[in-house]
Order: sequence, then structure tokens, then C-alpha cells
Amino acid sequence: MIKRFLNLEWKAFFRSASFGKSLGIKIFMGFISLYFIAIFLGMGLLLYPGLKDMYPDKDPLLIVNNFLFYWIIGDLAFRFFFQKLPVMSVKPLLTLPVKRSQVVNFVLGKSAFSFFNFLPLFAIIPFGITLLFKDYPVTNVLIWMLALILVVLIINFLNFIIESFSAEKELSFLPIIILVGGLYALNHFNMISFNLIVGDGFNAIYKTPLLVVVPFLILAVCYVVNFKLLRQKLFLDSGLKTKIKQVNASNLEWTKNFGDIAPFMQLDLKLIWRNKRTKSSVWMLVIGLLYGLFFYPQPTYQGMPWFFVFIGVFSTGIFLINFGQFIPTWDSGYYKLLMSQNIKYEQYLKSKFTLMAVSVIILFVLGIPYVFFGWKILLAHFAAAIYNIGINTHVILLGGSFNRKKIDLSQKAAFNYQGTGAVQWLIGIPLLLFPMALFAACYFLISFEIACLVLIILGVIGIVLHQKLMKIITQKYLDSKYKMIDAFDQNN
Repeated sequence: MIKRFLNLEWKAFFRSASFGKSLGIKIFMGFISLYFIAIFLGMGLLLYPGLKDMYPDKDPLLIVNNFLFYWIIGDLAFRFFFQKLPVMSVKPLLTLPVKRSQVVNFVLGKSAFSFFNFLPLFAIIPFGITLLFKDYPVTNVLIWMLALILVVLIINFLNFIIESFSAEKELSFLPIIILVGGLYALNHFNMISFNLIVGDGFNAIYKTPLLVVVPFLILAVCYVVNFKLLRQKLFLDSGLKTKIKQVNASNLEWTKNFGDIAPFMQLDLKLIWRNKRTKSSVWMLVIGLLYGLFFYPQPTYQGMPWFFVFIGVFSTGIFLINFGQFIPTWDSGYYKLLMSQNIKYEQYLKSKFTLMAVSVIILFVLGIPYVFFGWKILLAHFAAAIYNIGINTHVILLGGSFNRKKIDLSQKAAFNYQGTGAVQWLIGIPLLLFPMALFAACYFLISFEIACLVLIILGVIGIVLHQKLMKIITQKYLDSKYKMIDAFDQNN
């Protein structure tokens, strides 16, 4: 049965409409993985000699054990945001004579082979081998390494338990923040010395190998809890019944001032405000608006005018970036229905463009108080706003024609990477890096004012050529129309 499950996932991977883009992003992530493997491997090889040089009178193994607490809470927090339970599309299997327990065991077993579980081994194994070469007892070192591997798996399953209790909440990341932050605070203020407790525990396992049964039992408990939680949700009709909420209709009559794109703008505004995932775009406006406060009050950045444009592009274009990168994926749930209607695609895209352009103007106006830190900052923000309207809006609309991944709008918004593909990684180059590089080059070669003028001119050119650019972009979407429909019909 496990062989059949693996065969199904293999076919799902290669037969997906987004296979080409998924393969590209997987290759890119492969290089990132090799980078982290090299870091962990280097840490494992250099940890013993490094600690011996820094603390010649202390045992490196005891020092490592005392710092394991920080690794545990850090790993737990990192996994919560980046590791998800590898649940495949199992509902079709529920109509077949396949035991639910087999499906659950396969899903949980698959999670044990995650890259997040293998990565620590590149530090644990070299450090353990070093200890053996330094004449540490073989049995004790091997049991100590086994205990660390068990802890890695405990963190793996504990992460899924925390996720299962916070998945339906709006601020789903609060439980992990409270847990990790609380443990760190208690340890930092010496209320409970968790680093000493964990360190003493591993020291005890090293000295008394039979105590390795304790992490074995903890792992078994975590696995059983995960098994029960997942098995309870594994029903054919699970998730079909949705919560009933009262919808407060907003007065969107003002959108009629935008002419024939008004109906599309109304649909977009309702979609943004009524769904968890899109609603995050609204809250991100606050982060973008206050983004400059992280930099401008610091004297270091006051002497870096070339950096102002990056903050300006990000601050005035936060909605453009966060909302625009998933056009038309936001509508993937009913894209087929939308395309069957007698509508002009250009009007559909113009409504998206208008929303993004208006958001840039509003954010620039609200960010005018940044002039308190200097007139150059306001000028850089103005140039960035014009560039966002004239160039970045068209760039992000063009990038959207390559989107092929479906988004479930009912899913939680916090750290949800559903719908993210190669496009979302590559689009950052023309959106942020290019204007920053261009501005920096003009600033160092000529002057700050000329650098701002260059961005303004480019933005104005984009605004003047808006109609022609929209026709080109619209044609690109029409050429990809049926590929999108086919891709959005798939759930992977």
C-alpha cells in the first residue's frame, strides 16, 4: 500500500500543469538547500576545535548540551512558519477499500523524511565523529547522537500538533510566538533555567545510555497524538460544512466613478475584505507605511541616500507587491466561470491596475510625514511612487500571466505560501532590485536629484504608454487563458 501511495504522488508531481515551474523553483530551492547543508556541515566540523580554542578548560560536549535549548525553540519556531504537514489529496482514496490508519501512517511517516529533519544531521554526525576521534566512549557518543535525532523527530511532530490547534485561528502564529517567546523569556530572566535543564538532561543521557528511552517515549506520545488528530479529520465530508458569518455589505457606490471597470473593482474589494488570505494585504499596508521608521531614525541610514528609494518603493508599493503578485490567482477558485462570461479581459486587468495605482497614491500621501527626517526622503518616496505607478504596476501584471498555482482563499493568511512559485521569486528583481540599482548608479555617478529625476521620467513614460502596455499585457493573458483554466482546475 505504501508503494501505491508513493506511485500516486510521483504521478501527481509529473502530471501537474505547474510541473515546469515547480521544477524550476525546486532547482532553485535545491541550491538554497546545498547552501544550508554546507553551513551545517562546516559547523559540525569546526564546532569542537572552535569551542576548544574559546574555552580550553571546558568540555565542548557539555557546552553544546547547554545550548541545545536555544536550538530546540529556534527549530520549533522555524518549522512552524516553513514546514507543513505533507498531506496529499487523500479524499479520493476514502471511497476505496483503503484503511484510514494506513493513509495517516503514510502521511506522518513521510513527514519524518523532511529536509528539516535531515539538515541537523550534517552538524550532529561530524561533531559526533570528532568526539569519537577524541577518544570519547563510543557507546555514550552514539546514544547521545541518537537522542539528538529523536529530539529532531519530536520537534517535527510537535510542530504539527501546534499547527493543528492554531490552523483555524485568524492570528494562527500567536500560539507559537507565545510558546517560544515565553520559554525564552523565562530562561533569559533566570526564572526557570531551561538551558541548564535541557543540558543536564543530555548530560544524563550521555552518562547513562539507558535514559535514551525517555525521548523515545516522548516521540511515541507525539506520534500517537498526531495520528489521532489527523485520523479525526480524515473523513470524506470533513471541511464541507463552513462557518456561517453575517456579511456586512459595504457601500461601494463611489467605485462607479471609475466607469466600466467599477463592477470588477467592487468584486476585488469584496474579495479582499471577505477572505482570510486577501485580508492580509490590507494589514500589510500598515507594515509598509511604518517600514521607514525602522531605518530613518538611525543615523547610519541618514548617510545612505541611495537606500531611500528601496524603502520608498517598498513603502508606497506594499499593496502592489503583496496583492499584485497573485493576479489572477486570487480568482482561481472561480476563474473558469469568470472566463465564460461576456467580459473584456482588459477591463478586468484595468481594475487590478487601478486598485494598485490608487494604493500607491494613498500610501505616498500618508507617508508625507517622513519629511521630518529630511526633504531627500520625501523626494525619494515621490520618485518611487511615480515609478511604482508607471513601471511596477505593469511589470507585476505581466508577471501574473505566468501564474499557474491555485489559492484557497479560506486558508489562514499568516505565513501561507500557497500559490507561491518561481514567478513570485523572480518578480522581485524588476520590482525592487532594478530601481534600487539604477538609483544608486545615478546617485554615485551624478547626483541624488538626477537619480530621482531618472525614476520619475521612467514612471511618467510608463503612464503615458499605459494603453499600449495594457494591450500587450492583455494579449499575454489571453494567450495563457486556457493554460490557466487547466492549471486552476488542479488542487496541487
